[in-house]
Amino acid sequence: MATTNEKAEPRRVLDIGQCNHDHGLITRLLAGFGAHVDRVQGLEEAKRALRKARYDLVLVNRQLDADGSPGVDVVRAIRSDADPALSAVPVMLVSNFPEAQEEAVSAGAALGFGKAELDAPQTKSRLAAILG
Repeated sequence: MATTNEKAEPRRVLDIGQCNHDHGLITRLLAGFGAHVDRVQGLEEAKRALRKARYDLVLVNRQLDADGSPGVDVVRAIRSDADPALSAVPVMLVSNFPEAQEEAVSAGAALGFGKAELDAPQTKSRLAAILG
């Protein structure tokens, strides 16, 4: 049983494939949920991070900044991995395009949000459902 002096562990989010500017915007948004944000650029880095630490949410850019590869491929790889440290973590795609969101949801992601919607109530509601 936790005592009143113990602090809850902060939520952790893994941000995959964002450029510097967008990563900063997303990090500021997630700070409102008390979340710590780690950043990686691609799938292999993400897998290593997910196996090393516990994450409450994974955010994947629609198109990875480092190499331009499709973020939905990262979503598919994470959701289908045999390791529950990867496959059990909620994943959201960061994209303004509804068709990209639909594809990500079909691949097993929760409905995500676009960078143009960072301050929108529905974005905060979706994040709150996972991060509390």
